[in-house]
Amino acid sequence: MTVPKVQARVPRGMRDILPQQMIKRQYVMDTVREIFERFGFEPLQTPALELKETLLGKYGADAEKLIYYAQHSQGSEELALRYDLSVSLCRVAAMYQDLPKPFKRYQIAPVWRAERPQKGRYREFYQCDVDIVGSASMLADAEIINVVYQGLKQLGFKQFRTVLNNRKLLAGLAQYAGVPAEQAGRLYRSIDKLEKIGVDGVKEELQANGVADQAAAHLMDLLQMRGTNRELIAAFRARFQDYPGALAGIGELEEIIGYLNALAIPEEYYQIALAMVRGLEYYTGPIYETLVEEPRIGSITGGGRYDGLIGLFTGQSFPATGTSLGIERIIDVMDELGMFPPGIGTTVVQVLVTLFDTSSTPATLEIASELRRGGVNAELYFEPGTLGKQIRYAAKKGIPFLVIAGPDELAAGQVTLRDLASGQQETIARGEMLGTLQRWLAGRARGS
Repeated sequence: MTVPKVQARVPRGMRDILPQQMIKRQYVMDTVREIFERFGFEPLQTPALELKETLLGKYGADAEKLIYYAQHSQGSEELALRYDLSVSLCRVAAMYQDLPKPFKRYQIAPVWRAERPQKGRYREFYQCDVDIVGSASMLADAEIINVVYQGLKQLGFKQFRTVLNNRKLLAGLAQYAGVPAEQAGRLYRSIDKLEKIGVDGVKEELQANGVADQAAAHLMDLLQMRGTNRELIAAFRARFQDYPGALAGIGELEEIIGYLNALAIPEEYYQIALAMVRGLEYYTGPIYETLVEEPRIGSITGGGRYDGLIGLFTGQSFPATGTSLGIERIIDVMDELGMFPPGIGTTVVQVLVTLFDTSSTPATLEIASELRRGGVNAELYFEPGTLGKQIRYAAKKGIPFLVIAGPDELAAGQVTLRDLASGQQETIARGEMLGTLQRWLAGRARGS
């Protein structure tokens, strides 16, 4: 029976991630994981599949159109692939209410959304979330912003800015414009397009949504205000003095700005932006997202306070705040700007141990084992072959160093080390091999 040929391909918006790309991903994930744990956040893992009822009613109608549903032919439960990591965290907080509070967790895991694929946007992608559950203090929000700042700095980002707003202030903005609460979503969506469609485009959308000309003019004046964070806070407080909800939001922003200042984070890295609107409907207070200046790829982090979301599972309000780092976009930006350290993205192998004939197999196995015990990532060439063939293999993989252990070297109790990039070569005693190679590797890491 002839087996029909199957075309090798992946679904739209999804990718295979080959080793060189995975090395870069692991570098980014390991870097941010180190920062998270330095701040006392602990790892959490949740299932890829959640109950359909767990996800629905949490994101808004537009977002829920993007959820992938799953069903086993013999299963009775209606399931869905997780859309993000926040709702899964809320379910965990509701199920395990004896967790110490505040509960500080991070999670790095894939999520799925049926979006239109484009640069920096995929249907299966990793999210990297860091959240604090159980604290209503604005110190928690300031810490999340600080974690983002420290993580991006550690990765080598220089030109980025976290923009802040507050849902309570946005609600006051809708009242100020005379927009009923049930129509406020359309107002927010128009405001959020300011950078894309410009002032005139937003005015047109506001008018189309029933905002009076005079109110639209006042709104645009507010949205285009410029100044330091403290100047903006003072201006907003004067403008919204008759709107208690907005004043509460302004007070929260002022408190966060004070903490960021106390943390000695330069103000160039954070800015209040009244036109910034996070899309998900569950945010209740401060919201924030981070933009890079170049390339213009959109936000690379985004989050905020969502005090009501856990209450959908528990029946009572539960304070929580957090953000998601867009690992995919961060990697794309670092690739485009050449930000990865030398050697990242080629291979994890540091040295190839050669094999010339079967009689030298025991000795080369000993050499490889010694290097591995010494903390060196060593690969053994399996098939006896010429030195040229083995060098070509190492070069193709990007392996930087070679241990040449031919019959002559072995008979003399020696090995030859070769730097494939520079061509430098040194024949040394077997007992000096590990120390010499470790020095070479350290020099390469320093770029010397």
